[in-house]
Amino acid sequence: MASKSSYSTHISVQEAQKKMEHFCAYQERCHQEVYEKLRGMGMIQQAIDYITTHLIQENYLNEERFARGFARGKFRIKKWGKNRIVQELKRRNISAYNIKSALSEIEEEEYLSTLDELAQKRLAQIHEPNIQKRKKKLADYLLYRGWESSLVYAKLKELI
Repeated sequence: MASKSSYSTHISVQEAQKKMEHFCAYQERCHQEVYEKLRGMGMIQQAIDYITTHLIQENYLNEERFARGFARGKFRIKKWGKNRIVQELKRRNISAYNIKSALSEIEEEEYLSTLDELAQKRLAQIHEPNIQKRKKKLADYLLYRGWESSLVYAKLKELI
């Protein structure tokens, strides 16, 4: 009889598949997250391929849906700009097509008004008497959050 610890480290493909169904149903996931989770479970490549294919066929895993939801969420909740969203999606190995599709979720008017709101809020928090330093601090903040440099510098001219 196998010891308790060695028994718990071996998981069947069916058990792993059920776990991954729950994992994907709880929150949208990208292929990379699923792959890493299965690797962490000690699954071999054939099992990973089989489970991933099953998840895609049963619509638990949809990279376009993930990318669209990711872009919407990071923009609306974290106020990220398109550059940061693209960078994070690329880090998750999302295809260029799906990245483009995800960015189409962001309305241009809402995008620009969010930038304005974010810039004004941050500017009010910067207590720096030197105008150049204030501009730099605001620009650094907005660029770090992934806003396009052309938009950031136009906003700086407008506000300061």
